[in-house]
Formats: sequence, structure tokens, C-alpha cells
Amino acid sequence: MKSFSLFCLIGALAFCFSDFAYGQGKAEAAKFARQGAEAAKNQDWEQAVEAYQKAAELDPKNAPNLAAVLQQRAVAYTSEQKYPEAIADFNEAIKVAPNDAGIYERRAYVEMRINDLDKALADYSEAIKLKPNEVRYYLLRSYIYETKGDIKNSMADTEKVLKMQKGNAEAKSRKERLLKIQSLSAPTPAASPVPAASKSP
Repeated sequence: MKSFSLFCLIGALAFCFSDFAYGQGKAEAAKFARQGAEAAKNQDWEQAVEAYQKAAELDPKNAPNLAAVLQQRAVAYTSEQKYPEAIADFNEAIKVAPNDAGIYERRAYVEMRINDLDKALADYSEAIKLKPNEVRYYLLRSYIYETKGDIKNSMADTEKVLKMQKGNAEAKSRKERLLKIQSLSAPTPAASPVPAASKSP
């Protein structure tokens, strides 16, 4: 009986300690989150990312803050034309928040800036999977397809936009342009052979 009571006491103490440690971890996470918010306010992106990474490690509830600040630093890198650094930050943000369509859209924008159209297409396709009713994603993907000379897929995305927004001016203009391109590139029908002259008897 005594050994059972001792076992229960040890178990209860261990539970209390782990609960206390978790509470301490959350308090520590909150401290780092505050530091991250302050650093972000001052646009000290390095400090903000570092603080939010620590906060997210201690309490996963801070993951959205980390994803947001990684994106903010990526946008800052983009404005400085530091495209590889921007893409690296967007990559990290996607690891933290893989279901955020906006991150794929922002990374695609940078990929378009460096003319990596295939990666931009893949990112817009991922964004469309996550938010299939977002007209903007179809318009941008359609633009990339047109730029690559893929008229068929560009037209498919343009038609999708027009089904969602019948009066979308950009889609209407693109459709007209694509139809002209299609008509110019359509093969001309082969001329029918000239009938042979009949031989006089």
C-alpha cells in the first residue's frame, strides 16, 4: 500500500512539474513573441524572425506570427532585389504555414521577377488548389501561360475567369488577344487540286 501511495505521489509530482514547465515555456514563448512584434514594428527583420522562431519552438501557436514575419522580411528582400533571400524566406514560411495560398502567390511574384516562369506556374497552381475561387490567381497563371506561348492553357484559365466574373475586363481583353493569336497560327487549308483539263476527243 505504501509503495502504491509513493508511486502515485511521484506520478502526481511529475505531472505538476511538466505542467509547470509547459506554463514556463508558454510564458517564455510570449516573451519572445513580444520581442518579435517589437522588432517587426521597427522593421528589424533579422531580430523579428529570430524571436518568433524561438517563440514558435516553445509554443506552436506562434507559428502564424513566424510565417507572417518571414513574409515581411521576404518582401523587404524583394524591394532590395535580393531575390534568392526572398525566395528562401518564402520557402521557410511555406514550411510553417503550408496551407496559406498567399505565400505561394508572393513567392510566384518573385519567381516571375527572375523569369523562373515554370516555378511561378507551379506556385499559382498550388494557390489555386488552396483557393479555387480566387480570380486573381487564374488571371496571373493565364498571363504566364500566354508569356510562355501556351495559348491553350492561357485560354482555359481565361475562360474560367469569365465563368466566375463575366465582365472581367482583363480576361475579356486577353481572350480577344488569344483568339487573334489562334487565328493567325491556324494552319491554312490546303488548296484543292486543280482539276485536270479534259482531253478533247
